[in-house]
Amino acid sequence: MHCMVRAKDLEHTMKFWRAIGLVETRRKESTQGRYTLVFMAPTRGAAEIEITWNWPDAATGESEVFAPPSRSFGHVAYAVDDVYVASQRVLDEGFTLARPPKDGRMAFAVSPDGVSVELLQKGEALEPREPWTTMANVGTW
Repeated sequence: MHCMVRAKDLEHTMKFWRAIGLVETRRKESTQGRYTLVFMAPTRGAAEIEITWNWPDAATGESEVFAPPSRSFGHVAYAVDDVYVASQRVLDEGFTLARPPKDGRMAFAVSPDGVSVELLQKGEALEPREPWTTMANVGTW
């Protein structure tokens, strides 16, 4: 159905998921609970990412303490039509591409909230090409 991730900055987090090809499918706001849930997926009916954003405290302006996902979480994976195009969109939007698609098959991007996202080429791997084959890995994925 969905996988939930927390966001420090809702709009910035949504920008990341849009860069890898997801669209907002639905949204729920709870004034009493002081949170917003935004669901995003590649298409309606597909498994969604539920982005949970806890509203800042009205008195202090501080948000709930945020902790990035633990490495035991692993990653979320999406199939993409063109791994090179998807990877370039991630870079163009100013996000981290931790593992470039050196093999024309797989790349890893990192969301602004520390979620590792695997981008997998649909079908057969694309022919390896520059600048991807010699691009360095960044951080962990």
